Amino acid sequence: MSDAKAARQHILDSARPLVGSRGFGAVGLTEVLKTAGIPKGSFYHYFASKDAFGEALLQDYFDTYLQQMQRIFDGNEAESRKLLAYWQHWADSQACNTDAGKCLVVKLGAEVADLSDAMRQALDRGTARIIQCLADALARGQQHGAQPPEQLAAQLYALWLGASVMAKITRTRLPFDEALAFTRQALGTLDSF
Repeated sequence: MSDAKAARQHILDSARPLVGSRGFGAVGLTEVLKTAGIPKGSFYHYFASKDAFGEALLQDYFDTYLQQMQRIFDGNEAESRKLLAYWQHWADSQACNTDAGKCLVVKLGAEVADLSDAMRQALDRGTARIIQCLADALARGQQHGAQPPEQLAAQLYALWLGASVMAKITRTRLPFDEALAFTRQALGTLDSF
């Protein structure tokens, strides 16, 4: 990796917990650069604009997230166990009180979708990739289900995004516990689960 690419990646890595904690609009470029230890005037050497930075931040987030998903789904266990491990990991990582690893879709979805079309499109592409990964796992575990895997994947992903928002509001794990119970029930209706 070139020095410029490494510095760009370092800026993104430094920004993720800041943005995950306070949102995109509340984090200034000066704070991001200070946290990354990058000279203030060099931001535009790495990103054309704050929107381009936000788009790159989301793309990097989704790339990392999908690599983590792939590690869960690459095992030799039954697809139902892999899917439940994925949802359990979601609950455990989102219920903790740290900003590291928090879901940027939950944090930024409503905030940036109306402000930046480039960031909205990055969110749309990234969530579509996640839903497709879930649908692929559902399809592998299903012999002949009544519900198309793509539809169930989209419904479960929306359920878990909603559970994440409710967990932030209530500051409890209860929304995740309820989402997990519903997910188990939904997966149990599939033939091979």
